[in-house]
Amino acid sequence: MADIHIHRDHSLGLAQARKVAWDWAEQAESKFDMACTVVEGETSDMLEFTRSGVSGTLVVAADHFDLNAKLGFLLGAFAKTIEGEIQKNLDELLGAAAADAAKAAGPVARKAAAKKK
Repeated sequence: MADIHIHRDHSLGLAQARKVAWDWAEQAESKFDMACTVVEGETSDMLEFTRSGVSGTLVVAADHFDLNAKLGFLLGAFAKTIEGEIQKNLDELLGAAAADAAKAAGPVARKAAAKKK
C-alpha cells in the first residue's frame, strides 16, 4: 500500500475553502468514480472519499487543506503520478478561488496584495 499526504496553506477562510473542497469532490466523483461525503464542523470539515483501491480524507480548514489517501496494491505503483495529479488539481482550484477572492475584494485590496509580493 502507498500513502499520499498533501498539505496546502491558504487564506480563503472556511466558507470559501468549503466551496473549493466541494468542487474538488465533484470532480473526484465525476472523473474518478469516487464516493465522497462531507461532515461539516464549526472550525473545519472532513471530506471522506473512497472507491475500489483508494480511500482517504481531506480536512478543510479556514487556513489549510490536509489530504491523506491510502492506495491499494494495484494503484500503489502509480502513487507519484496520482499524487502529482491531485496536487495539480487542488492547486488549480485554490488559485482560482484566490483570484475570485481578489476580484471581490476590489482594486485597493489587490494593490495591497501586490505590494506584499
